[in-house]
Amino acid sequence: MATATWQRTDAGYTGVEADAAWAEEVRRLAEERDAVLLAHNYQLPEIQDVAHHTGDSLALSRIAAGSDASTIVFCGVHFMAETAKILGPEKTVLIPDERAGCSLADSITAEQLRSWKAEHPGAVVVSYVNTTAEVKAETDICCTSSNAVDVVRSIPEGREVLFCPDQFLGAHVKRETGRENLHIWAGECHVHAGINGPELAERAAASPEADLFIHPECGCATSALYLAGEGTVEPERVKILSTGDMLTAARDTGARSVLVATEVGMLHQLRKAAPEIDFRAVNDRASCRYMKMITPAALLRCLREGADEVHVPTDVADRARASVERMIAIGKPGGGE
Repeated sequence: MATATWQRTDAGYTGVEADAAWAEEVRRLAEERDAVLLAHNYQLPEIQDVAHHTGDSLALSRIAAGSDASTIVFCGVHFMAETAKILGPEKTVLIPDERAGCSLADSITAEQLRSWKAEHPGAVVVSYVNTTAEVKAETDICCTSSNAVDVVRSIPEGREVLFCPDQFLGAHVKRETGRENLHIWAGECHVHAGINGPELAERAAASPEADLFIHPECGCATSALYLAGEGTVEPERVKILSTGDMLTAARDTGARSVLVATEVGMLHQLRKAAPEIDFRAVNDRASCRYMKMITPAALLRCLREGADEVHVPTDVADRARASVERMIAIGKPGGGE
């Protein structure tokens, strides 16, 4: 039986009835506000289920830019809502809780990036889409975990590349491209960095038949490749994937069980995509407190009050837009972070 996450106390709703009443009210208010509801894969299950669209940040931003709705309600973290505003400056963009930040986006500032660029004149700056609008404005081309390798390969080999802010995704790109003139910023997502190699090795040993779906932001990505290299895990079972690509792989895999190394909210979409497969988290404590700030109550308040609106200064948005549009033009069009 479902557990109530929001209650209409005035109507006395509880349990499943409360969930249904809340969802009905959310959809009614969205229609009233001419709003499209977007939910990231790491959101609470009830937020994902009420949204008009669920996916990774890039796919959702594309939907936001192409939507006829005048208002975008982005259930995710702040940089995602910013990206939607950058791509759709004429739209009203709301985030249910403006405090929902991102430890990875916070790991580099525009000022730090400008200083780094000054140390490497002529270098091409590649920034992960998980960055602030101000950092994107200092960037030549953005990337996602799905197309980061393609983005770097598109840059002439003689040019230095500054890759920021995620050190683990940067290491993955360097492994794949073999590029020696790729400099990597030492940033990380606190959730993904906490999914470590020993933990992965222990879980893999306990489930030798399982596929491993590993997000390249994870601290255990190198360990996964090491396990495959030494034969502890069959190499074909190790898959380094963006969140969007995990869903594709879930539908295609022949495995009966999959160990997943990313934020635990992803399990909800994976289980919906392939309910016959046993999806388990490598680390079931890998939950982003910022993502989980978007609660049912916060979403209801957002729709009732028009809070919290996201603004990006026009000059920043114009410069940032160019780096995002270059990203969209390169590599896998469907994948994201």
